[in-house]
This record gives sequence, structure tokens and C-alpha cells, in this order.
Amino acid sequence: MRLYELITFTLRVRTPAEALKRLRETLAEVRDGCMLMGCWSSEIGPLNQIAVLRGFRDETARQAERERFLQAPDAFGIEAFMLDMKVENYTLFPFLEPLAPGHHGPFYELREYNLIPSGLAPTMAGWEKAVSSRTGAGYSAVYAAFFATDGRTPRYLHIWPYATQEQRLDVRSRAVADGVWPPENSGPQLREMHSTLYLPAAFSPLQ
Repeated sequence: MRLYELITFTLRVRTPAEALKRLRETLAEVRDGCMLMGCWSSEIGPLNQIAVLRGFRDETARQAERERFLQAPDAFGIEAFMLDMKVENYTLFPFLEPLAPGHHGPFYELREYNLIPSGLAPTMAGWEKAVSSRTGAGYSAVYAAFFATDGRTPRYLHIWPYATQEQRLDVRSRAVADGVWPPENSGPQLREMHSTLYLPAAFSPLQ
């Protein structure tokens, strides 16, 4: 599965818990060629947000699901709580396979980087060379990395699970000190960097 969709819901204050109860039902409904990969609520960064990551068999399935929920009345059951909904298309980096569903967190960091116009190819080349070391023994796994195919481009998203915030700080610090990360030539490609730390919903395949 190479095609993905990230939906970010921004909700009214003190409504995410109730919204998650309703999303548990609506996201469980079977959609042809569509699979729920993860659902999280924001903990550090922009608050009162829920992120939903879904994978698709092909572009036809993704487009069909997009048209369905855009035209349906209250498709996710949380319209009463919503202030905003952002939908983004992503494609998996070709040399990566996402982690299998299971317990990898509970902290998931979603990092989105905006790149210079020609920055995607060298970014992926650097990742391909360095990611096996960064995710090797003594460091930590990456869930996956994706490049955007709509909206402001080029940009990419990478998702990192951590058992604790202390582990995150330790691994990131040591990877830099050891020269394992960031990938070579990555800095010149960057324009802006955004990061949010999330916790999984009880029903999320990624915990």
C-alpha cells in the first residue's frame, strides 16, 4: 500500500474525547480499498486536534472515498464539534514499509517539513542512505515517511513512535551526536518544520 490520506480535525475545546467515541464507529465502517492505519489526538503542539491516517489500495479507491465523505451529511459523525478539517494526500517513500499495527508508542510524533522547490529528490536520497542506521539498534523505529501530492508542495511527513518523551529526547540527541541523523544534505532542502506529538485513540491500530 503506497497511497495514504491524512485528515486533521480541529475541534472545539473539550470535545475531542466525545469526538473520538463517534469516530470509533464511523471509521470502523468498511470502505472498499480503504484501511484505517492510525488515529491520534494531539498532546503537545496545536491542541484539540485529531489526526486520522488511512491507506488505500489505489487512486480510484482513494478518490471514491474522498467524494463519498465530502458529499455525505456529517460523514464522520463529529460535525457538531468541528472547527476545521484538513485533508492531505501522501505517497509512501518507495524504499520504506510502514510498521505493522501494534504497540509502538504511545507517543507518536508527526513531523511535516516544507521543502524548497527542488528539495524532494535529494531529501529522499538522503533518507534512503541514512534511515537504516537511524532506526537500527540503540535508536528507534520510524513508522513511515511520505511525500505530499497536493496542497503546498513539495513537503513530506514522517511519523515516529516513542515509548516515552524521555526516550524521544535521548534517541534524537544521540543520533545527532553520533552523526547518524539527520540525513546528509537535508538541511539545505528545508524551508519550514512543524511537529505535533499525539497519543493514540483506544481503537487506533497503532498504539
